Amino acid sequence: MADVSRRNLISGAAAAGSLVVAATHASAEGEQPPFGPTPAPLSGKELPSFRFPLSSQPPKVYDGGWAKEATVAEFPVSERLAGVLMQLSSGALRELHWHANAAEWAYVIKGRCRVTTIDPQAHSEIVDFEAGDVWYFPRGHGHSIQGLGPGDCQFILVFDNGYFSEFGTFSITDWLGHTPVEVLARNFGAPEATFAAFPKREVYMTKGPVPPPLASDPPPGSLNVGAETHRYRLLAQRGERFPGGSLRVVSERQFPISTTVTGALLRIKPGGLRELHWHPNAAEWQYYVRGRGRMTVFGSQGRARTDEFAAGDVGYVPQGYGHYIENVGPEELEVVLALDSGAYQSISITAWMAANPPLLLATNFGVPESTFASFPKREAILPE
Repeated sequence: MADVSRRNLISGAAAAGSLVVAATHASAEGEQPPFGPTPAPLSGKELPSFRFPLSSQPPKVYDGGWAKEATVAEFPVSERLAGVLMQLSSGALRELHWHANAAEWAYVIKGRCRVTTIDPQAHSEIVDFEAGDVWYFPRGHGHSIQGLGPGDCQFILVFDNGYFSEFGTFSITDWLGHTPVEVLARNFGAPEATFAAFPKREVYMTKGPVPPPLASDPPPGSLNVGAETHRYRLLAQRGERFPGGSLRVVSERQFPISTTVTGALLRIKPGGLRELHWHPNAAEWQYYVRGRGRMTVFGSQGRARTDEFAAGDVGYVPQGYGHYIENVGPEELEVVLALDSGAYQSISITAWMAANPPLLLATNFGVPESTFASFPKREAILPE
């Protein structure tokens, strides 16, 4: 992110009323999503709602946990990204599985869990996660998730394909349960009787004992980890602080394995504003962790849509659409963001205007040049 845009990401409420707004609708011509039909620009006189109440949806409940999802089936406007809210109790296991049509990015909201992974080079990794941590699994990489306790572990999963479904993934029990035992015996070099008690259908999620702590000093020759870890400690990142809040961003630059998703943790103080901006290269998917927010999305041709959000809601912004978020509640607003590109790009409208001569702005808006005398002359636009 260029300095001129990074230092203007969040402002206090006092700055909100002083901006003269000009926005353009940017789009990436010829850019295709990895799966599903090419998203068309939203047409019509009005924009649809960009809010989905994920937390109020009925969960799919299993032994040891539950899951709720938001795909294009539930949230049609979200064509580029899908999400799942999942919770595991202590010892509960989201079984070994993989996703054929999407990479998985996750943010741990509360609790602790252990994740196992394997990649096409047979590199494996077993890592413990806690609140504020992020993981990323490239498309097709096998993995599992298990709650470690104490208490429940809750996390939000984001997939770089709106047509993805968590409930249509590839599970190990589903596959082995539909494979003849004689084939399993040949494959694993074990007697057929070994597989008599194996599940005959998908387990998806099950409850078991909490695994022992990982060895702090593994024995020599016991590891087979690849060059890139699947874990990034986002909450531990220093991030950037502003008068109106803070922003932590984790892109491919900070987390090299995350090639298709950039994540962020946005916190806005009461009365604060995430300033007017747009993302030229990605759609944005949002999960509101706590607080109350209001987002306005600008869709060109005089169209704008404002929706209010509470904890547990999901928001979405199409690629290139202008938007801003306000904290309209009495407590800090916390939002997890995911964009479907490993490269983070954001253009600030205040930085854009600051980069243009006052005479040009006067001509553009049809007002005296003196109107812009008090406008920011550099990237630091917020009062102390």
